Amino acid sequence: MASDAQELKLKVKAQSFQRNHQHGFAMFEALIALLICAMGVLGVVGLQASMTRAQTSATFRAEASFLAQSLIGEMWSDRANLAQYDSRTCGAACTAWQDRLAARLPSGTSTVTVGAAGVVTIVIRWTQPGESTNQFSTATSIT
Repeated sequence: MASDAQELKLKVKAQSFQRNHQHGFAMFEALIALLICAMGVLGVVGLQASMTRAQTSATFRAEASFLAQSLIGEMWSDRANLAQYDSRTCGAACTAWQDRLAARLPSGTSTVTVGAAGVVTIVIRWTQPGESTNQFSTATSIT
């Protein structure tokens, strides 16, 4: 009988050891799952930031194109005074357009060149915070 009691004690100890040995495993799995989920959320946040930067950059490019085309439209309607749109001899219409440009683009500047035979070149530059200078240029002939 004594040996049966000892065997029973050894079996209980072995079972107890196995149960104690596995304590905390579910907590470890939960922490790993939380870590994987956090990495996914950080990836989505990074993607969102990248998309926002790209969208802002595209918006400024479209705005620069719109401003250049609006100036060309003004020049077409005022062909008699085409020379006053040149940046070197900037007249009232040129100054008003440059004010709009500065208001709509961050650090927006421009160079407008009116050449012989009505060849017009417009170069618009702007700098977004934390990025390099961007440039849009267009050329047309106004006759």
